[in-house]
Amino acid sequence: MTTLIVRSQGTNSDTGPIAPHGGALRERLLAGAERPAALDRARSLPAIELTARQVADLELLAVGAASPLTGFLGRRDYERVLTDIRLDNGTVWPIPLTLAVDAGPAGVTGLADEVALTYLGQPLAILRVADRYTYDKAREARQVYGTEDGAHPGVAALAAQGELLLAGEVDVFALPERPFAAYRLTPRQTRDAFAERGWRTVVAFQTRNPVHRAHEYIQKCALEIVDGLLLHPLVGETKDDDIPADVRMSCYEVLLKQYYPANRTLLATFPAAMRYAGPREAIFHALLRKNYGCTHIIIGRDHAGVGSYYGTYDAQQIFDRFDPAEIGIMPLKFEHTFYCRACEGMASAKVCPHDTTEHVTLSGTRVREMLAAGQRPPPEFSRPEVADVLIAAMRAAPEG
Repeated sequence: MTTLIVRSQGTNSDTGPIAPHGGALRERLLAGAERPAALDRARSLPAIELTARQVADLELLAVGAASPLTGFLGRRDYERVLTDIRLDNGTVWPIPLTLAVDAGPAGVTGLADEVALTYLGQPLAILRVADRYTYDKAREARQVYGTEDGAHPGVAALAAQGELLLAGEVDVFALPERPFAAYRLTPRQTRDAFAERGWRTVVAFQTRNPVHRAHEYIQKCALEIVDGLLLHPLVGETKDDDIPADVRMSCYEVLLKQYYPANRTLLATFPAAMRYAGPREAIFHALLRKNYGCTHIIIGRDHAGVGSYYGTYDAQQIFDRFDPAEIGIMPLKFEHTFYCRACEGMASAKVCPHDTTEHVTLSGTRVREMLAAGQRPPPEFSRPEVADVLIAAMRAAPEG
């Protein structure tokens, strides 16, 4: 287990050029004598066993990434998030962070004021139960994902979870061991890193995929107007057919080593699980990167989308529904980019006058076919170093 060492209720003097969402980091990490005392107390409490997705949400709360939340949403906040994309106090919040449990195991807790939260049998935290309520899964699916289709991975995850929601503040004293320890920076640590580098403006790039030339192009366009780039890949739960996090991390490492200025880039992991909620998740990703200290975030084509559930630029347009001051972090909206043979460089439809026959574009299916055959995609599409990492990973993967 990983021991967590600091807890802060948050102050308005949190380091960095941008205030956290709600004004202060709300870390839920226990320190000093609080930790063993809470662990002892947890061992005597009724226990709720968490899923991997719930542990990811718990980590967001623990490190302050989900500020201003200090725990899982109660009924009033939950209802307003669904209907208005706001907490009950009016603060913008797009995704309901809730703790769903099965009615049977939840009944074991009775009317306990506190329950232990465990994972693989190991105590992680104490939930101070403030509310218990049932909810309509189909309604949440329509509101958050825009569909009730069970083929949508977010809807499928929602359908599989428990029927009862437990709410309340959490006190966290441990999290499971995680890979990529050197990159697992908390919001306070990234804010400190930005301050040490003298970065006053920082752009975040959210990704669950390897970075190809199109991504590299928009990142470097953004770097022209800010001090630093936080490459912030999501390493929580994703779809089964997404590229594994360890392979993606290797791709990022080779790419940054060869093609990015070291003094203007920082690679750190984002512990959230992927929800594939399209527009709402774009807002979610932006607000959490604001908590990590970023002043800007890149929002590209179909950000956080899956299949054809969302319009190409829905995730950009949703920002227009809010006063920019309510969001606090500036979205940098980029269109689909590509290599144009006639332009002899990377471009988008905004700047390229040429026919699409001049554009080097490949479908995800075609890229996977080429990599499986040991073939590098064209260098205009993907850096050879990244292609080599992906080819090696596919060769090493077990068949079937």
